[in-house]
Amino acid sequence: MPFQTTAEDSVGPYSYAEVGATRQDSLPPGYRHLRYRSRIGDAAVFRAAAEAVLTFAPQRAAGVLIEAAGPRAVEGLVVTSRLGAGPLRIPAPCRVVWAEDTPTRAGFGYGTLPGHPVRGEESFVVEVAGGAVWFSMRAFSRPDRWFTTAAGPLVPAFQQAYARLLAHTLRKLVARR
Repeated sequence: MPFQTTAEDSVGPYSYAEVGATRQDSLPPGYRHLRYRSRIGDAAVFRAAAEAVLTFAPQRAAGVLIEAAGPRAVEGLVVTSRLGAGPLRIPAPCRVVWAEDTPTRAGFGYGTLPGHPVRGEESFVVEVAGGAVWFSMRAFSRPDRWFTTAAGPLVPAFQQAYARLLAHTLRKLVARR
């Protein structure tokens, strides 16, 4: 069951209605969809990959500033990513709506809060399948600020490039262990 908030929540309610939908096979209509999957390594790297994903290591290693209310993705955790460079970094507040950590699958999904440049949800998962570890990223979003509306097709292109960057970064992180 997805995590729900109340109007009294100090960081506000989610900015979209379909909370928890990245955990399902089908993504909600009316949004741009992202589905990305990349092989990270053999099954031996799963635990290292799971720990990295659940502690936001790929994002941090890729240069994204992450401010989180805790060290690990757990349901309800507020996370603000700061995208961009220097004083032009754009805050992107989210809250973790689901998290899991099993012997063959680990990851989380977080949903946008007011002030995020888009509305929607994004998930980051690693899983063991066919003797390999796979990283997948799924998202549904639509513009929520004037500049993401103006950017048009650049936003999904950025999201696709971001998914590739995180997969590449995660591969490097687990290769060091």
